Amino acid sequence: MADYIVRAAAAGTQIRAFACTARETVETARKAHNTSPVVTAALGRLLSAGAMMGSMLKGEKDLLTLQIKGDGPIQGLTVTAGPQGKVKGYANVPDVILPANSMGKLDVGGAVGSGILSVIKDMGLKEPYVGQTLLQTGEIAEDLTYYFAASEQVPSSVGLGVLMNRDNTVRQAGGFIVQLMPFAEDEVIGRLEENLKKIRPVTAMLDEGNTPEQMLGLVLEGLSMEVTDTMPTAFVCDCSRERVEKALVSLGKKELQDMIDDGEGITVNCHFCNKDYKFYMDDLRDLYQRSK
Repeated sequence: MADYIVRAAAAGTQIRAFACTARETVETARKAHNTSPVVTAALGRLLSAGAMMGSMLKGEKDLLTLQIKGDGPIQGLTVTAGPQGKVKGYANVPDVILPANSMGKLDVGGAVGSGILSVIKDMGLKEPYVGQTLLQTGEIAEDLTYYFAASEQVPSSVGLGVLMNRDNTVRQAGGFIVQLMPFAEDEVIGRLEENLKKIRPVTAMLDEGNTPEQMLGLVLEGLSMEVTDTMPTAFVCDCSRERVEKALVSLGKKELQDMIDDGEGITVNCHFCNKDYKFYMDDLRDLYQRSK
């Protein structure tokens, strides 16, 4: 099943909700960066959240960036997403190996550590919106739940999960975000809280064959859920040789001359998809001619 995002409303318009399945998206990231299982789990959770939060953006060219900086061995994670379901991301240290946590699960919290979650929304204004909160657990879902409440004043519940196969490929990945509107009635809030207490982990629901729609159906049981939209989601990097050339030209003649004087050519790596772009001496001389 191809990855996709579902948007829904419940209890009239008192609740808005999002859910996604993202196995192929996370597996693409794992292959690109050769991530260890615990890093795949951490990055996969943030990619799933980024895809759903990106779908909340209004403008076609709006861009969301989720950035985690922690004192754990991963050091940091960065994910960017747009409103069309395209998402990409990377971990600062992709090959972290840690023992399982006390519950026998991948220790994402230990790999991320303590630090800061930043949510950056570039909506074409002079300055992007930046919201920052301290990491609560490093497990990512809880950190985003806290971010929504503390920084955006939107009571939310975020569930995220990545399940690995024995050969370290991705078996399941996805999540949900459920948000209460300011006018939500006490009865609706109480029912949602009861549902969330009973809900099984995201990976368990996905592994049982539940679709994003069915996952939201369980979270929003008894609250008259209505699916409003679905859209595909995928790991997509928009880097290209042409974009890298423009960036190099913008460095100016002095920088390019220094590269030429080194006499070895250069390799430029894209952080997001790990693709290398090689520029030989003739390429650098051509860029020098095009620069100011």
